[in-house]
Amino acid sequence: MQLKLSALDQSPIRSGGTAADTLRETIALAQACEAAGYHRYWVAEHHASHSLAGPAPEILIGHIASATKSIRVGSGGVMLSHYSPLKVAETFAVLETLHPGRIDLGIGRAPGSDQLTALALAYGSQVGIEYFPTRVADLMAFLGDSEPPTQLFKRIKLSPKPDHPPEMWLLGSSDQSALLAAQLGLAFSFAQFITPEGGEYVLDTYRNRFEPSDFYQAPETNICTFVICAETQAEAERLLKSRELSLLRREKGEFGPYPSVEEALAYPYTDADRAIIARSHRRGIFGDPAHCRAQLVALAARYSVDEIVILTITHDPAARRRSYELLGEVFQLVG
Repeated sequence: MQLKLSALDQSPIRSGGTAADTLRETIALAQACEAAGYHRYWVAEHHASHSLAGPAPEILIGHIASATKSIRVGSGGVMLSHYSPLKVAETFAVLETLHPGRIDLGIGRAPGSDQLTALALAYGSQVGIEYFPTRVADLMAFLGDSEPPTQLFKRIKLSPKPDHPPEMWLLGSSDQSALLAAQLGLAFSFAQFITPEGGEYVLDTYRNRFEPSDFYQAPETNICTFVICAETQAEAERLLKSRELSLLRREKGEFGPYPSVEEALAYPYTDADRAIIARSHRRGIFGDPAHCRAQLVALAARYSVDEIVILTITHDPAARRRSYELLGEVFQLVG
């Protein structure tokens, strides 16, 4: 079976660039991924961040879908704990109506923000995170044909309501998320780039416990991993220096724009820093096209998936775009 490749864009702000630059680069990268044969393009949600410029994936999805022709476009994901399920359902019903058969609604549980920002996003709401499963079930009912678990909402009818709902995915990096996806009958995307070990058990748990729903009759899975692909192994390792410094700073609680290779090479690393960086290498694949292809094929076999979502961040937007293009070429995604 042909391995499908998809893309996750966290809309990174690069050192020396602006958030506005980032959003324009997101649109251009989506167009490049479509041309390269990618199956879907997801955008993430992060708030009040100096590192990432994507607080409103639903707006980006509409722009990307309008700037492309056939690639599926969606959220990776909407942080539903902040929002009304009805409002999210209405937003994605409009997107699916405007771009039928192309919209994905990926749902996440993490706040995508610090605690203060999460409090501001929940302004006026008394519904806590413990109600997340009910939120998901209500959202499914609004977009589908079942009755919502919140009985008060039974009389609410979505308008517009597309002929077919968006694909709904639950995103996660633990067996807790996998069990919820299985119980509700949703597709499940495992964040391997966050949890590089133990994912086989998580996905097996999901598949074994899956219960059919109006949305899916059988389990559907993919995994998301971090990749930097370049023409040569040496170039991939050079580009990797930016990620090493970025992850090191995050480990120290320092959040800022994505550093350049030059910044990374000039950084005064300690032995403790180098140990942190060495551990971070488990969380990604870096190399030339042949190396990346072999690693991705092995990863797909290890997790028993036929789709891998690729997350790539480099300081140079051209290098990031080229990384996706090289993977598309080595996997022969186009004709």
